[in-house]
Formats: sequence, structure tokens, C-alpha cells
Amino acid sequence: MLLAKVAVVLTWGMLCLRAAECSDNTAGSVDYEAINCRKHTAFLTDFGGKGDGYTSNTEAFRRAISELSKFATDGGAQLIVPPGKWLTGPFNLTSNFTLYIHQDAVILASQDEAEWDLIPPLPSYGRGRDAAGPRFISLIFGTNLTDVVITGGNGTIDGQGQQWWTKFRQGQLTYTRPYLIEIMFSDHVQISNLTLINSPSWNVHPVYSSFVVIKGLTILAPTDSPNTDGIDPDSCSNTRIEDCFIVSGDDCIAVKSGWDEYGIAFGMPTQHLIIRRLTCISPDSAVIALGSEMSGGIQDVRAENITAISSESGVRIKTAIGRGAYVKDVFVKGMSLQTMKYTFWMTGDYGSHPDDHFDPKALPVIQGINFRDVISKNVTIAGKLVGIKDDTFSGICISNVSIELSEHAKKQPWNCSDIQGVSSQVSPQACALLPDQKIDCPYPSDTLPVDEIQFQTCAAATYC
Repeated sequence: MLLAKVAVVLTWGMLCLRAAECSDNTAGSVDYEAINCRKHTAFLTDFGGKGDGYTSNTEAFRRAISELSKFATDGGAQLIVPPGKWLTGPFNLTSNFTLYIHQDAVILASQDEAEWDLIPPLPSYGRGRDAAGPRFISLIFGTNLTDVVITGGNGTIDGQGQQWWTKFRQGQLTYTRPYLIEIMFSDHVQISNLTLINSPSWNVHPVYSSFVVIKGLTILAPTDSPNTDGIDPDSCSNTRIEDCFIVSGDDCIAVKSGWDEYGIAFGMPTQHLIIRRLTCISPDSAVIALGSEMSGGIQDVRAENITAISSESGVRIKTAIGRGAYVKDVFVKGMSLQTMKYTFWMTGDYGSHPDDHFDPKALPVIQGINFRDVISKNVTIAGKLVGIKDDTFSGICISNVSIELSEHAKKQPWNCSDIQGVSSQVSPQACALLPDQKIDCPYPSDTLPVDEIQFQTCAAATYC
């Protein structure tokens, strides 16, 4: 087994490569752009991996990460997945670790259900999302980690989700489908420069974590594939999502924080979230959804420079009686939307519950929702903003918005009830519950801590 010795410079727990020593028993003569490198580096082939597309590499991944975890206190370690097709079941990551997927490498998720262990449901959900009880572990999983990086030269992770989608549609699943990447109870996480395709369900799910940066992902799934959300930050604090392109069968980004009484009891909000330069195609779902599982609360969401094509709605708030908690202090500016059903959509009767034990007196607070600088073309409905009776959605602000309705648009472009707010320079004119106040809706000017995190790119390294 090769462990290359390198000279390094530390930057926020990630190490930049200057030089490497090579030996004759390495993975071949290949030049790699090693990004976010570590003091110790190895190839999957050093642990018996075979990139032929049909040999299982589950044990190779597990052995590699187990061995490299020994270097967590000595500069950390990096596992390189070289060119090839690497079939594998799920594996767990470790701290102070980088998984680097070469641009010509494809990780293929095993279709042998026996390889997928069961783990308990999320405590803030109380049950699996597809079925009661436990759930299948995610393909790339980690819990209680610090300083973990999943990156590459735009290498590919293929979830081979078709069989899972078929079983889901036919009601043949006993347990909840796996996700492609799930990181739990962790801090300082980077997921970047990858292509994710055909996930069995959600693609990227950071949960109960902080200081998470997700950048430069391409996420692709058939637009009729069930629940293939792109990125779902869930009960996370200080998360930054940038420069992602997502085609999805569900919401491109879904912001979550737990489900009904379980989320209320767990009480961990998603807060201080930045979303920038997102491009989304999702004909049946939202570009950015807040909820519906929002029972731990959602606060301080900042989204800007959002582009969507052929999607159902721009930003959608989804909630219901029994959710409790809040969605507040949401700021969105600079959306460019083309061919949409809704530009704005808020739903107070989303309905789905984990069981019959939710509290009907647990009403969500929806407050301080701000949209500005929006251009939306070929739209069926300008806005459908429906709150909850005796639980008004308040503090809504919409300004500087131009919406061009399609030839098939509804006669009434706005549908509003149980909401309160203001509008300014909105065309077509907003509903009467959003009177014109000639105001610019706010957008924060302060800097969040997650925005201070900078990544350094390593120089090219030759692994002989």
C-alpha cells in the first residue's frame, strides 16, 4: 500500500500539496489535480479496488478509509478514486479526510439491496420518509465528523436509482430509500466539484451539522423520478450553497428541520443559510422549498442570483397545522425565471404527517419573507399565497418584480388568503393583501461566518 509523503501548508484543516514521493507499486502514471490534499494520500487500488464496473469495491472503500483514519491526528489523509467504474455498496467517511473522485472516475451504487445496512430513523423525523421504522444507510455516509471533504475533478457518483424508483412506485419498499450523500452531526464539511446522477432519493443531505459548504455540483435525475431532491440542508447552521446546476424530479433545494412533534421536540433549526448562483430545472417542484418538514424552525435564509427554467415555482414555503416552529427572516433577490407555473407560492395546508400524534394546536409562524428584483416570464400564476386561518403569514414583502404571464395564464394572476404584507413596483399588481407601499424589500448587508471560509486549490501532483 502506498502512502505518499507530502510537504504541506495548513488552511482551515485542509492541506495543500507541494510535492510527493512516488514508488513503483502505485496506480499507474497519471497526473492528478489533487484538490484539498492531505499529508497522507492513497489510491483505492492500493486496497484491492477494481474499476471494471462489475467487481464490488465495498470492502476496498471500507478498508481504505479505516486505514487512512489512523492519520486523522497527523495531517489527515486523502483517498483518490482513479479513472474507472467503481461499483460499491455504502461506506462511512472519517474525520480530517478527503475523498477525491477523478474526472474520469464513476462510483456506481450497488443494486444488491443486501449490501445496504439499516440505520435508525432521524430523531427529528421519528420514522423513515418512505416508510415507518428504520431506513437504508446512504451511499456515502458520515456522522460525528470534523473536517471532511468530498470533491474531485467533476467525477461522477451514479446512484443507479431506477430499481429503487420502481419499487417505490409499486409500493414494494419496506424501508426508506438511501440518499447519495448524508453527513450527520458534523462540522466543517465541503462537498464540491462533482456530478451526481440517478439518486435513489435525495442527493445531498447534510443534517444536524454546521459550517457546510456545497459548491460546484451538477445534480441530474429524470424529472419524473420520485423525491430526487438536489440538496437538502436539514437542521444545519451556517451552510453555503453556490454554483450548482440541478435537474430534479423534486425540489432542487429543500430546506428542512424536522417533522411535526419529532422536529418540535428535537428543536434544531436550519439557520444562517446562503444560496447563490443556483440554476434549476424541476417541472413538478420548487427551485427552493422551505419545508414542508420545518418543525425545528428555519431562520435567516439568503438566496441570490437564482435561475430557473421549466420549473413549477420559484421559492415555495410549505407548511401545515401540526408543524409548529417558524419560517422567518427569508431574503431573496435576483431571480430570473422562465416558463413557470408559479412565481411565488406559499402553502399552509401541505398536510403530510409522520403519524396521527401531531398537535393540531402547533401552528407555524411564517414571518418576514422578502423578495426583490425578480424577472419571471411565461408564467401561469403570478402568486398563490395561502396562509392558515387564524394563523396569518405576516411581514411579506415583494418589490421590483416583473412577471410576464403566458397565453394560458389564469384570469386572476394572484390568489391570496390569510397573509399580510406589502408590495412595490410589482407587475401584474399584487393582490389586495399586499398593498403598494413604495418600498424596497430588505436584503442583509452583513457577512455570515460561513462566508468567511475560503478554500485553497492545490497544485498538480504526479502520482507515479
